[in-house]
Amino acid sequence: MGLCAEICDFHRFRRPGQLMSYLGLVPSENTTGDRRRLGSITKSGSQHARRLLVEAAWHYRRPPRLGRELTRRQEDQPAHVRQISWQAQRRLHRTWRRLDTERGKRRTIVAVAVARELAGFCWAITTAD
Repeated sequence: MGLCAEICDFHRFRRPGQLMSYLGLVPSENTTGDRRRLGSITKSGSQHARRLLVEAAWHYRRPPRLGRELTRRQEDQPAHVRQISWQAQRRLHRTWRRLDTERGKRRTIVAVAVARELAGFCWAITTAD
């Protein structure tokens, strides 16, 4: 709910990358000639929305599962929205595991990377027809 209040209208972003950029979840860039260097995230846009996404990203450390309570809450939701949400659950956990376990990235960096992808899924769900 907090993310929806901060963003208001997701349709003003034509692509998920624009939303990610608006939230400051994209790397800064320093380019000179043929040399391109990526830095830390830009932290532009809504600090509150970015914090909500990063906090939510920490929950993807554990494997996704469909428990009794989640099944009950999803009963009245459209099938395509449930499909996007389950796809997000699996992909975000896989991203967390790949960056944390396999590549050995710091967990704070992993959380920001997962938050960036989560923003893309939020855009997909809110703009789905």
